[in-house]
Amino acid sequence: MRWLVTTLLVLAASLPGVAAEKPNILFCFADDWGRYASCYAPLDAKPTANSVIQTPHIDTVARRGVIFRNAFVPAPSCTPCRSSLLSGRYFFNTGRGAILSGAVWDEKIPSSPLLLRDRGYDIGKIGKVWSPGVPVDAPIGEQRYAYQKSGMGFNNFSQQATQAVQQGKTVAAAKADLIAQVQGNFAAFLKARDPQKPFFFWFGPTNVHRKWVKGSGKALWGIDPDALKGKLPSFLPDVPEVREDFADYLGEAQAFDACVGILLQQLKEAGELEKTVVVISGDHGAPGFPGGKCNLYDFGTAVALVIAGPGIPGPRVVDDFTNLMDLTPTFLEIGGVKFPEGLDGKSLWPVLTSKQQGLVDPQRTWVVTGRERHVGDARAGNKPYPQRALRTKDFLYIRNFAPDRYPMGDPQAVTVDSAPTANELENNTFVAFADMDASPTKAWLVAHRNDPQWQWHYNYAFAKRPAEELYDLRNDPDQVKNVATDKNYETIRQEMANRLIKILTQAGDPRVVEKDCRFEKPPFTDFVRKK
Repeated sequence: MRWLVTTLLVLAASLPGVAAEKPNILFCFADDWGRYASCYAPLDAKPTANSVIQTPHIDTVARRGVIFRNAFVPAPSCTPCRSSLLSGRYFFNTGRGAILSGAVWDEKIPSSPLLLRDRGYDIGKIGKVWSPGVPVDAPIGEQRYAYQKSGMGFNNFSQQATQAVQQGKTVAAAKADLIAQVQGNFAAFLKARDPQKPFFFWFGPTNVHRKWVKGSGKALWGIDPDALKGKLPSFLPDVPEVREDFADYLGEAQAFDACVGILLQQLKEAGELEKTVVVISGDHGAPGFPGGKCNLYDFGTAVALVIAGPGIPGPRVVDDFTNLMDLTPTFLEIGGVKFPEGLDGKSLWPVLTSKQQGLVDPQRTWVVTGRERHVGDARAGNKPYPQRALRTKDFLYIRNFAPDRYPMGDPQAVTVDSAPTANELENNTFVAFADMDASPTKAWLVAHRNDPQWQWHYNYAFAKRPAEELYDLRNDPDQVKNVATDKNYETIRQEMANRLIKILTQAGDPRVVEKDCRFEKPPFTDFVRKK
């Protein structure tokens, strides 16, 4: 009889559309959120912004599960990162999903949410899954599975909360109203879902994306900019304007944490928390800061990744390197879905279910990241800024394939003698260096471009870069001293360069396997900004 029961369960699990006893998956994925959460503070070698930010709800998940110390995005740009994450492929293997402006989703590429749906999962989403690009959120069925009728004001958290306070509400009430929108949307999904089926739900707020209300980090969340003095990475000017800008960024991350908290509470009240794998991460580093979004330095590519749920022993800190494209095979393995062809990612489930800390899988000692095009007309001819990087425990090697181009886009109106106004640089991304979001930090850097004290920071942010960069992370964790031309590192440089090209060639990267690279011509360069 036991044999018969087991056989029937196996057969049921193998039938399309029939869900076995599989856990739910709640995926909380914040736009432009890097590696900033208070649970990461103990992992930092010295005090950083992680010792200033407070993320109690993310910390709660970390205490139940696994913190990844070496999680990286496939590409530090929204759409390419998400194309990779949703497909389990390197971003350069996702067709026109490999770029941001002008992106088009290839319907022939299987996506994890729809594969889970076809396996018997109920799926839903709040906010952003895949965009900008057309069709919007195509890899999760566009808006077919959206639960957003209770409001989406939390996507502009500081703007909405600040306005409510100005109209007479208390700060606490203004924040609570926005968090209640998340609660109402998720409640609608929980009510509509089939309780006999597992679910996959994507929470994708955009509030951590620019732009924010200046001073909102302190006004709404009590984050004192001066608390960041001496805690910013060395490539950020440690001045009041930049500290305030960064405090506002952390405030938006705390708003994300508050929304995560209400989702966890709802799961608990519904009796589903212990049945749910909770995954929390973000799509790249900080926007509007040098070295962050659209850069292959750690500040742009390293992200938080915290996972907890049934079958995952914790608390643990693991050192395994992971690229977020590994989440698709992970989700599919959790859901009992057969892997489609074309996956480049590797499931994290064996790492998650291990009881080990540190390096669990001895093969997970590196990741490859890259980028092609972000803002379509950032450079003349709508050209990309092609880069690839190999990151290991001790070194970061970056290959810039077009060093004659500006990494953050053409200077446009910025010259030695003139520049757009501070207001323009704070509020209009496209007036100069369009691959760095408009921000007070960007305006400050441009204003101090001719000041000898700060010129290095300006050049770090905007100047052209050599074809090769190599950083020794043992001595240079902020990655500011390029040793690619240092004879003492020649052997390492050659080894890293050869290894990177070998990985890219094996993965079929058009940038290295095509003589006439597709990313340099239409349709990848077909973009005209609407006037």
